[in-house]
Amino acid sequence: MPEAPGSPTSTQQSTGAGAPSAGGLFSFPNPVNDVAARTVATGVVLMSLGIVIGGWGWLLVPLTYGFWARVLTGPTLSPLGRLASQVVAPRLPQFERLVPGPPKRFAQAIGVGFSTTASLLWASGHSGGARIVVAMLAAAAFLEAAFGFCLGCRIFAALMRLGVIPDTVCDECNDLSRRIPGLTASSD
Repeated sequence: MPEAPGSPTSTQQSTGAGAPSAGGLFSFPNPVNDVAARTVATGVVLMSLGIVIGGWGWLLVPLTYGFWARVLTGPTLSPLGRLASQVVAPRLPQFERLVPGPPKRFAQAIGVGFSTTASLLWASGHSGGARIVVAMLAAAAFLEAAFGFCLGCRIFAALMRLGVIPDTVCDECNDLSRRIPGLTASSD
């Protein structure tokens, strides 16, 4: 049976992201459900607090793996990403807000850098340095989780304005009418 225009496809429903990804396993959803993104950020804050306050360095393994998995495959291979997109976000549809995927992937890549650095520091016996790096990561994740302020997305936008990231990477970031369909109709 053909799907109605604008209805989510099975890929959209499985990722909870709002759009199918054409790239298969190694792709990232675009757009991203902000509820899912904020849920992932909450998980990152909780794991980070376990590392910084509890000294549970073993949490760096799922934290680092999660960032790598989300950058490479979106929520597909990330347990936290799947929980956020398939369990939490569908139960909160009234709060759904779709946001462009490329800035969120960039933010996850920053998380890769911080979590990998912290893991290497911890493994080399520099747990104090690792805790500082994880505390910075936790601060950024807290801004996302509590206020919906994505620091990595802001950096992405600044790099686009500077021309470091080409406009074609995220057309939706530059054209509000792509994110807010009502703008197209009212401008005619």
